[in-house]
Amino acid sequence: MKLCILGAGAWGTGLAVRLAAHAEVWLWARNPEHVRAMRKARVNERHLPGVPLPPALHVTDDLPAAAWAADYLISAVPTGGLRSLLRRLREAACLRPLIWLCKGFEAGSMRLPHQVVAEEWPEGLPHAVLSGPSFALEVARGLPVALTLASRDADFAHRAAQDLHAPGLRPYTSTDVVGVEVGGAVKNVIAIAAGVSDGLAFGLNARAALITRGLAEVSRLGVHLGGEPKTFMGLSGMGDLILTCTGDLSRNRQVGLRLARGESLETILRALGHVAEGVTTAREVRRLAAQLRVDMPITETVCRLLDQELSPQQAAGALLSRALKDEWT
Repeated sequence: MKLCILGAGAWGTGLAVRLAAHAEVWLWARNPEHVRAMRKARVNERHLPGVPLPPALHVTDDLPAAAWAADYLISAVPTGGLRSLLRRLREAACLRPLIWLCKGFEAGSMRLPHQVVAEEWPEGLPHAVLSGPSFALEVARGLPVALTLASRDADFAHRAAQDLHAPGLRPYTSTDVVGVEVGGAVKNVIAIAAGVSDGLAFGLNARAALITRGLAEVSRLGVHLGGEPKTFMGLSGMGDLILTCTGDLSRNRQVGLRLARGESLETILRALGHVAEGVTTAREVRRLAAQLRVDMPITETVCRLLDQELSPQQAAGALLSRALKDEWT
């Protein structure tokens, strides 16, 4: 089996390292200099330092070579890069079954990844999203992880899950693409809020409340968009939300922690050196929620914080001073 992983960020590299133990894996990066550095050092120092690349892992900037005869194309580029990648694949006639890993809404269009795929990928080619609670470093180190692989084609989901299954890497299947994508996207926004809460030393009680109310917010939007309620109680909903809001490897949580310390957003993003999807997604979710009239107070407050309309302390106060209401409305 040949797998082509497109995008050599932390998650793409981590998954490539893990899957190279039982499949032929090609890792593609668009930057030739980055590829040369990885080939020479046999490590991705830029995005996953300290993790050796297995000798059998092929690293290349040649897209047709990487994708040729692949059983699966696995897109590991951020949401903002998905559309352009799909166009490059089409231009190169690299049309294979597709799986994407990105979690977010496309900036400017409010599109989820599956909507981008529907607009840019040939109809009839099977495709799926792979999502769930997963830090790239732990995946690369071989630690146990469970994920959700969702496709509207149930047969393809089961077949791909079997092919990607590896020791300690367990994919569950779903047909709820919308629910899985909304869970993966909006949890990044909630994680920024959780980071702010922890950065202000509000304590574990506050964090638990924020995660719980955040899950209600994620579910409210997801169900409105057609997702199944049970999906948000699963790996790609509650599971991913808990991990991203509590784990120090979470880039979005780090954004919140550093905002609480008074750092500017520009400084934080430059220092992280990785994409924090929650920053872009927050603004798209805010626009979408306003159009749909879905109440999302945490998202609204995060956007006002990112736009410097509120300080971290004022953002916390805005949420705490909201009118009392029934928990389930």
